[in-house]
Amino acid sequence: MTDTLLVTGASGQLGRSVINHLLDTFKVPAARIIATTRTPESLADLAARGVDVREANFDDRASLAKAFKGADRVLVISTNELAIHGKRREQQLAAVAAAKLAGVAHLHYTSMPNTEPGSPVLFAPDHYDTEQAIKASGIPYTIFRNGWYDENLFMSLPQTLASGHWYTSTGDGRISYGARDDLAAAIAAGLASGAKESTTYTLTGPKAYTVAEVAALVTEVTGKPIQVVQLSDDALTEGMKAAGLPEPIARLLVSFDAATRVGGLGMVTDSVEKLSGRKSVSLKQFLETNKAKLAG
Repeated sequence: MTDTLLVTGASGQLGRSVINHLLDTFKVPAARIIATTRTPESLADLAARGVDVREANFDDRASLAKAFKGADRVLVISTNELAIHGKRREQQLAAVAAAKLAGVAHLHYTSMPNTEPGSPVLFAPDHYDTEQAIKASGIPYTIFRNGWYDENLFMSLPQTLASGHWYTSTGDGRISYGARDDLAAAIAAGLASGAKESTTYTLTGPKAYTVAEVAALVTEVTGKPIQVVQLSDDALTEGMKAAGLPEPIARLLVSFDAATRVGGLGMVTDSVEKLSGRKSVSLKQFLETNKAKLAG
């Protein structure tokens, strides 16, 4: 396979990890890899290895079409523009249009599980509309519906450990946490595979956990007890606002708990291991490896 592979958001954590796997795990020659970013200077080390680093701005459709030129297989990593409602959707639809204009042969996209209408996750429509645009484009595609990263726990666990209380509205719902690097390896494998048929994968960790089960694992690793406190969505939102979070962010975070409670984030698949060819890291292994980070 001699396709040229392009990764957007290459200076982000997932994009960088995907490119590292292309180079080091799957031995794709650097000359066949294009890395796009708004800040090319941040990828000087990849350029030094022979990767074609290009500037691309999701707010500038012309720059995207120019950056995508000559790429056979493009991975569009969903943007992190969440502050302005609808902005991420607009950016990602621009990327799909640019891929069509540039004559891309196969389009890859990082989505989330269960994007269909009715999802409690407030940004699920961004992903659903992007998936629909990809399908309508006529470009063969691979959609990676990424589950929740283990690393997401770092956003709340330091505060949880400090207070000894985990406030949640998840009930008995489960999340199939997976290590970001494991998902990146699977995505890199799909990008490098040369597969031509259109496919959708849901990428998850090897097991789904309730908040109580995660708390028990964290206590086992750190020795610090955690009391799980179940609240209503409204009470949890008000508590987050009282702690200083802007209301839109509080409502977004609580929507994750609501989705968990109704089973939207608990699916477990073996797609990561099948694609990457390696065993996934368990949540306990991840916590043990990153014990120092849990304290913030």
